[in-house]
This record gives sequence, structure tokens and C-alpha cells, in this order.
Amino acid sequence: MTKIMVDDISVNVVKFQDSDFISLTDIAKRKTEEPNTVIGNWMRNRNTIEYLGTWETLYNPNFNPIEFEGFKKEAGLNAFTLSPSKWVAATNACGIVVKSGRYGGTYAHRDIAFKFASWISVEFELYLYKEFQRLKAEEQKQIGWTAKRELAKLNYHIHTDAIKQNLIPPELDSRRAALVYADEADVLNVAMFGITAREWREANPDKKGNIRDYATINELICLANLESLNSVMIDEGIPQRERLIRLNRTAIRQMQVLEEVHSRNLLKGDSSQD
Repeated sequence: MTKIMVDDISVNVVKFQDSDFISLTDIAKRKTEEPNTVIGNWMRNRNTIEYLGTWETLYNPNFNPIEFEGFKKEAGLNAFTLSPSKWVAATNACGIVVKSGRYGGTYAHRDIAFKFASWISVEFELYLYKEFQRLKAEEQKQIGWTAKRELAKLNYHIHTDAIKQNLIPPELDSRRAALVYADEADVLNVAMFGITAREWREANPDKKGNIRDYATINELICLANLESLNSVMIDEGIPQRERLIRLNRTAIRQMQVLEEVHSRNLLKGDSSQD
């Protein structure tokens, strides 16, 4: 469940079967405090029935077209009424979902939700689309950050294996071995962030996790590269002090390149909007 603010109205967005569904109940509050009445009036409309039926025909192999044709014939008549629950039960529709409970209400696939929003207000539809796009952009950023974090974790295992094979004598006990691992981890921390793990914790007592949990995507990319590079240098027997200097120089150079690429992409994005 995610909330987006659209023209001062809080609108819920949920995932159903890997698709985004937007609350029609929340959208209807743009018009009145009786959202079910608004949704019902929208579904009585013949154009609405035709749109819903076409959408289901395109995306739902289990859709019941016979019931749909019956609703389409009755649509527009004074006595005709249709609720989301009745539509779903009769046609086996999947584009609309009715939920009960704390976050209950009527939800619709984003295609249908935008159509409903345009019926409410074209202006509101544009606001909704803009906020929804912003939400998806933020989700993509988070996915990218998570992927880079996992890459850094995988390279960390390569890094620790190099430490184990080259820097930890077989007779060393686990407590002392842990100190070696921590010491080498701090070589990377200092090279990348200019600070040890302990110094970061002392400077950020209210933050959970560690310094790498708060790294940017570019920092995580660079850190993954440094872990691989340090593993190679450990295998080659290069002293720690020299490794630290090389790693720091590499971090500075790579971060400059990554930031330049990021800036160029931003400029391209700005120019495409002109």
C-alpha cells in the first residue's frame, strides 16, 4: 500500500498480481463524500461499460462476454444500476477489485483509474497521472539502489574470501580473525567514505544499520569495484597501506566519472523537455 497526494487528496495505490491498482474510492472523494454513489453513477454510463468490457477482453482471458453484452444493452436505462461488486461477480472481471477492511474500497487497474479520474475532472486526471509517474520513478530509484546494494554484498564475499585465503593464518582464533575482517572492511570504508565504521557510528548514533546502508547508488557502484580491486591486490600480496592509497585514488576517479555521467544524463533529460 502506497499513498500519493493528488490535489490535496490522499489516494491509495496497491499491487494486485504485479499490477498497480488505484483507489477509485479515494478519487471519487474529489467530487463528494459519498464515493460509492459517484462510482455507481459512472458505471451506469454506457461508455463506461463499453470501455470496461473492451479492457477486460484485451487483458482477461477469463472474462465473461455474454454478461458484458447484457450490461451493455441495459446501460443508460433509467432502471439500470451497476456496482463494482456486481460487475466483478457477473463478468469475472479482473480490472476492478473490491476490498474490505482497514484499507477497503474499490480499486481499479491504473488504466481504468485514469479513465475514471478523467470522468471526475480532466484537471484531476492530469494531477493523478503526474503523481503516479513520480511514484514509479521513485520506485525505480529504489530498485536500482537495492540492486547495487546486492552487488556490493556479493563482491563483499569475494573480498572476505581473499582475506581468509591470504591474511588469516590457520592458527588464528575466530575473535582475532574477526578483527582482521573488520580492519580490511575499514580499508574500503576509508578509501570510499573517508571514515571508519566505528567513526561513522559515533557520528550517527541515531541511525540504524551501517555506513553502506546510507550510500548513494554511485557510491555503491564504486564500492563494489573497490572490493573486487582490493581482492586482487590482496591476492598479489600488496601491503595494506599501498592498497589504501590505490583504492582511494580509484574511488576519487570513479566517483568523478559517475557524477559526470549522471550530470550528462540530467542535461539530456532537461533538453528533451524543452
